[in-house]
Formats: sequence, structure tokens, C-alpha cells
Amino acid sequence: MNLNDLHTVYFVGIGGIGMSAIARYFNGRGIAVHGYDKTETELCRTLAAEGIDIHYSEDLSKIPERVDLVVYTPAVPDSHAELQYFRAQGIPVRKRAEVLGIISRSMKTIAIAGTHGKTTTTTLATYLLRSCGIDCTAFLGGIALDFSTNFVEGQSDWVVVEADEYDRSFLHLSPDIAVILSMDADHLDIYGSLEELHETGFRAFAKKQKPGGTLYLQHEWQEQLGEVPGLLTFGLDGGQYCSENLRVEDGYFTFDYRSPAHLMKGLQLSLPGRHNVENATAAMSIALQLGAEEKDLRRALKNFRGIRRRFEFLYREADGVYIDDYAHHPSELKAAIGAARELYPGRKITGIFQPHLFSRTRDFAEGFAEALAAVDELLLMEIYPAREAPIAGVNSAWLLNKVDHPDKELVPDKQVLEVVRKRQPEVLLTLGAGDIDLLRQPLKEYFETRNTNG
Repeated sequence: MNLNDLHTVYFVGIGGIGMSAIARYFNGRGIAVHGYDKTETELCRTLAAEGIDIHYSEDLSKIPERVDLVVYTPAVPDSHAELQYFRAQGIPVRKRAEVLGIISRSMKTIAIAGTHGKTTTTTLATYLLRSCGIDCTAFLGGIALDFSTNFVEGQSDWVVVEADEYDRSFLHLSPDIAVILSMDADHLDIYGSLEELHETGFRAFAKKQKPGGTLYLQHEWQEQLGEVPGLLTFGLDGGQYCSENLRVEDGYFTFDYRSPAHLMKGLQLSLPGRHNVENATAAMSIALQLGAEEKDLRRALKNFRGIRRRFEFLYREADGVYIDDYAHHPSELKAAIGAARELYPGRKITGIFQPHLFSRTRDFAEGFAEALAAVDELLLMEIYPAREAPIAGVNSAWLLNKVDHPDKELVPDKQVLEVVRKRQPEVLLTLGAGDIDLLRQPLKEYFETRNTNG
């Protein structure tokens, strides 16, 4: 497929974070972009303001007369009326991952994979590279606060992409530089087992790198991945590319970085948490490989603002703190809650969690129960189903029963604000990948006004 021959591209599920980045890529090239999504989100409204035509019902009359390419997300069912129409018409229909693969093939590609940390590391790597004079393009899995977008247009040959293991999407990529951050069990509805995730997922991805390429692997996963050409290891207190001597100074996580060619002491990272220092280790290693200077890296690490919904501070004053995080896996919950504990020792932490997917809740129930027990107060919302039908016996009441905690409560979505007002939390975390983000603005306003309103 020659992307230069495209005049009109149609997106089924355009409001997804990965889909919208590709829509912005085509729109920026003067190609007419149209799309459908089931919900008018803030991101959809932003795309519309950028000149993209979007509608919110399965309505064949809203489809433009001529469509050259249809891009869809696996989250959309095959029964979708518009998807069926395009296939019946013989119009090329491609998954988002296939199109991203086609776009990246003409460029030098940096692909960031892993069950956790992809979006942060992809965005940080992009910010470091651009701050150090490497004008890369990037397709991000979140809205970068420094760029105010999930697509960054660059002028160099390099492109940075988030390599998603869901539906084996990352196997459409052929990177020059790859990163694997973690290989924990996830998406077992796709892979069936942890062994298959490793074998047909991450090992297959590792073999997709171009000849002479580099793969940075978090060092604890070396045995599971096996031997791969161009393999280098990184980590926190381990690996060939290593960050160590971690401490908190002046409100920043501070650490030293060493590699076979570099030693940098007293680096400061704006993002909290041990996991983010490890993410930064991978991002720094890439930037140094491409010629970044130490002074530029130091400044960029300290100035990086982060990503929307990745340990994002929405309120941060002496009277209270409100942090929103996309965490939807037990390991991510532990990282977010642990980072809050390190930053605010001795303060009461209230967590609001919305489980994402019935299958994930079922598969990781014990891990969720253990992670959620670490907050001081737990408010649990109903499961966000996304693409799934309910599973008998799997619901939030069932999950809450597994959490060994003296202060836990099942809260209907519409009552969350009322319960928060009654509890008056000191440090509040909203956690989850569903529509819990609709609570961001009301909760932020609650913190901003609760003192003035008594």
C-alpha cells in the first residue's frame, strides 16, 4: 500500500488514543480524515476542532462518498455496521497496528514494548531526543503534557512508537532500536497463557528488529526472553545500563546512571516512583546511543512534565493532593500507590479504583486484592466492561470481598463524588483505564473549592 496515493481515510473507533494519533498523522498531510466513535470524548472534540469529521452512531449515510483506506481498532466488534459495509464494498480495511507498521517502515524506528510503562517511556524518550537536538516523530499512547498531543511531527528520519502487545499488534513493527520493559502476565484473553505471551508475543517481537539493531531489555527478564542478537540489559540496580543510588532530594527522585560508556551522578527526574527511574534508564540509553549530550539530558529529565493520566497531579497543595493514574494491572497499582507512599509518608491515602475488563479482573483478582490493600481507604467502582460481555460471578462486589482491608467500600459510579465529600481525603488517587477519567474535573474542582466552601 502506497500512503502517498491516499486522499480520504476513515477511522472506525477514531477516539482511541492510538487511533487518534494516526488520524492526526494523516490530517497533517492534507488527507481528508473522517471517523466514527461511540462516545463524544474530550479527545474526539479536540480532533473535530483540528478539522476531522466525526460522528457517533453507526450511520452509513455519514460515510463520505469515496474512501481509500479504513483503519479500525480491535476493540470494535466485527458486527459493527460500518465495518461490514466497508468490507462488502471491497475497500481496504486495516488494523491500526498494520497502518502504524506501514508508516514506520520508511523511517528509522524506536519501538517501546512491555506490559507496563510503555506510554511513559515512549513519551520520555521522545522528549529527551527532541530536547537533545534529535527531531523525531512520535506516535504516543497518551497525551503528553509537554506536547499537548499524542502525535508529534518531526523532521528527522527517526520515529518513536509505542509497541502494543495486545492482539499481537507489535509484530507489525520492524524496529532499529527496541525496548522491552516488562513481560508480566496480561491480555491472557488473547494469548491464553503467560508462556504464549512470552513465546508468540515478546520473543516474536524481539526477532522483528532489523539486522544490526539494538534491543534494550529490563535485566530481570533475560532468562524468559532468551538469546537475541543486539541484546543489551538495563535496570534499576542491575543491567549493563543501570541507574543506582536512588534517593529523594528536594522533591525529586535523584539517582546515578552508569553504562559501558557513561557515568552521570545526581540526575533528577520530575516523575515520582522507582518504576519511572527504570523507565528513564531505558529512555536515556536510547538518547545517548543517538548522540545526546549529558547537559541536555540532565535538563530534560528534570523538566519533563509527564503524560495525562500517568501519576498526573491535578491538585497539589498543603491542604490536599489529588493524583490521577491509568493503572489497570496489579503491578501498575503497586507502582502508583508505592510512589504516593514515598512522596507522602505518614499521610492518609484514599484510592478509588475502577477495574477494567471482566476477564482481567477474573485473571488477576488475587493480585488486585493484594495491591488495593495498600491504600488507607479503598473505594471500589463497578467493572468497566469496554469490549467485553459480563462473566458470571465476576463483579466488583466479588473482588472487594477478596481485599483484606478494614476500610473498604463499594461505590456506585454516580455516588463517588458524594462519598469523597464525606470522607475529605488527604491524598486521593483515582486509578483505572475505563471512564473513571470523567471524575477528573469534578474531583479537581472539589479540592479547589472545599476549603472556601467550608
